Amino acid sequence: MTYFIILIIGLGIYAFAQLANVVQLSSSLKGAPEEEVTDKDNRFNARMMMGMLIFILGFFVWQIKEYSHTILPESASEHGVEIDTLWDFNMWIVILVFVVVNMVLFFFASKYYFKKGNRATFFAHSTKLELIWTIIPAIFLSVIIIYGLKVWTDITGPVESKNGVIIELYAKQFDWTARYAGKDNKLGATNYKLITDENPLALDKNDPASSDDILTKGEFHLPVGKEAYFSFRSRDVIHSAYMPHFRAQMNCVPGMETQFHFKPTITTAEMRKKLNNEKFDYVLLCNKICGASHFNMQMSIIVETEAEYKAWLAKQKEFASKDTPAAPAAPADTTKPKMALK
Repeated sequence: MTYFIILIIGLGIYAFAQLANVVQLSSSLKGAPEEEVTDKDNRFNARMMMGMLIFILGFFVWQIKEYSHTILPESASEHGVEIDTLWDFNMWIVILVFVVVNMVLFFFASKYYFKKGNRATFFAHSTKLELIWTIIPAIFLSVIIIYGLKVWTDITGPVESKNGVIIELYAKQFDWTARYAGKDNKLGATNYKLITDENPLALDKNDPASSDDILTKGEFHLPVGKEAYFSFRSRDVIHSAYMPHFRAQMNCVPGMETQFHFKPTITTAEMRKKLNNEKFDYVLLCNKICGASHFNMQMSIIVETEAEYKAWLAKQKEFASKDTPAAPAAPADTTKPKMALK
């Protein structure tokens, strides 16, 4: 296959050289210097400019039509609707600028092609033009920034209801572990010095809040219509917890805890019906290139009714019931998670 590609490239170079010889021979037969550009050449280039404009805009429309089915489905979280609206708003502005700028660019290149005897008007400065191309973009950018900050504030701000689920997502190369706060609605303390094969999340078993914590791998569940409060930790490198269908993403940084919250609005079963795909699952991905098996760092997310969620949660084992050796006295730097619902 490699030899075939080399042969094709070689033939392409040879064909290009022969084409150059044909152009040179054609100029010699006309009795005109090869480097001379005629009015006919300029008119041809002008028409080609308009042809290129039609091709670019047509190709742009075709791509939208051809690949629109590959975009994410409707948002499955409450705040995701705002994110999608913000995205659409920005894209319409970008598309408008793209179309207008290219139409003006190619139109001027086509209309004002070189003609013998024509002279362009020269002026070194125009305050009016500079104000136009400074103020108009500044207005657009200000609207985008203010709108974006409002959406971000709405998403990351405090929520009125405290009736939700507390979950920690723990990242390490190359998998995820979900930890649920137990009946006390508190995540137990952790300390990296307590990491063992039996206690990979470094939970402090001497902390009463840890005893009812629930650890799951492979998948985690969320009740629809209830706020999910996430905290994120990483054992080794920076990972990024990305839940695309909920329009949620947060970095997992070693040595610190980050937080995010959202409310799921569509169950997995409902989304499967909407997409006509019985194999569909929401997914948690790592959105940072964290190593050789980065692509495999995934976890399924199941959104279900509250009754189904409670039934699933009741089947899970609490941390204290696992065969985990008792931890030594908690070191002085034991970290108490900030997340707790009262």
